[in-house]
Amino acid sequence: MQLHQLRYFVAVAEVRHFTQAADLVGITQPSLSKQIHALEAGLGAPLFERVRGNIALTTAGEVLLPLAKRILADVDTATREVQELVGLRRGRVRLGATPSLATSLAPPVLRRFRDAHPAVDLGVEEGGSQDLVRDLLRGDLDLALIIMPSAGTDPGLRADPILRESLVVASVDPLPATSATGELRITDLRDQPLVMFREGYDLRDATLHACRDAGFEPTLSVDGGEMDAVLSFVEAGLGVALVPGIVVARRPGIRVTRLAPPGVRRTIGVARRRDVVPTHAGRELRRILLEYVHDATATDQLPPGVEPLS
Repeated sequence: MQLHQLRYFVAVAEVRHFTQAADLVGITQPSLSKQIHALEAGLGAPLFERVRGNIALTTAGEVLLPLAKRILADVDTATREVQELVGLRRGRVRLGATPSLATSLAPPVLRRFRDAHPAVDLGVEEGGSQDLVRDLLRGDLDLALIIMPSAGTDPGLRADPILRESLVVASVDPLPATSATGELRITDLRDQPLVMFREGYDLRDATLHACRDAGFEPTLSVDGGEMDAVLSFVEAGLGVALVPGIVVARRPGIRVTRLAPPGVRRTIGVARRRDVVPTHAGRELRRILLEYVHDATATDQLPPGVEPLS
C-alpha cells in the first residue's frame, strides 16, 4: 500500500468519477485506474463498483475511506511539523470565524499572534458555523471559532466552549417594548418584518428557533443575506434582525434593543479536527486565543454582549 495510492483512492471516493479524480490529483485517468487496481490487488478486495453507470464504494471501500483520510491527514501534519522545525518554510495556520467574531474577537487575537510569530503565514476564512465545520472536517482549516449547536458538535471535531454571546434586535425606528425596562420580548417580533440570514448562518437558525419556541412563524421581509447585507437592509428600513450586539457597535444608523430575559444567547467555541494532531502554529494560535480571552475578561475588554464561560 502506497501513500499516493491512498490519495488516488480518496479522490475517486470523494468525486465518484475516475476522470475527474485524475484531474484533481494531476495524473492521467489510465494511470489512476492502474494504481487503484494495484491497491485493490494488494488489499485483496475491490474498492469500487459500478451501479447504474455510477461509481459506488464497496464494503471494503467504505471501511478503508475513513482510515485512508486519517493516514493522509497524519502524514500531512507530520510533514508540516518537521518542515516548521527545520525551517524549510515559515509555517502556516488557517483560522475560521463567524462574521461577528471575525470582526470582533479575531483581530486582537491575530494581532497578538502576529506580534509573537511574525514569520508564520496567517489565513482567515469567514463564514457560518456549518460552513466552518465542513471546512474543518475537510482539512481546509486548522482552527475555527464557531457557534456550538445545542444538539452538540460533529463527533469528528473537538470543540471547547469559551464564551457566551447575547443577541439584540437591530432596527432603524424605535420598537414598542412591552417591558418596563424597555426590553423586547421575542413575541414582540410577531408582527415585525424580519431580515433573515442565508442558509448556513447560525443566526438564521437562532432566530427561527426563538420565534417558533415563542409560538409563531416570523414574517420575512428579505431572506438570504450575508452579515453586511443584512445590516444594510436594516439600515434601509426593510425590517429588523436578531444580531450579536458587537456587529452594530459601529453602525450609528441602527438602533439596538435588548431582549428581556432569558433572551437569545449562543455559545462560542474553538474547534479543530479530533483525528489530526495540530501543528505547532495551530497549537500556538489556540493558546494565544485562550490567553487573550483570559486577559480581556480580567481587564473588562471583551466585546459588548460577550461573557466568559470559565
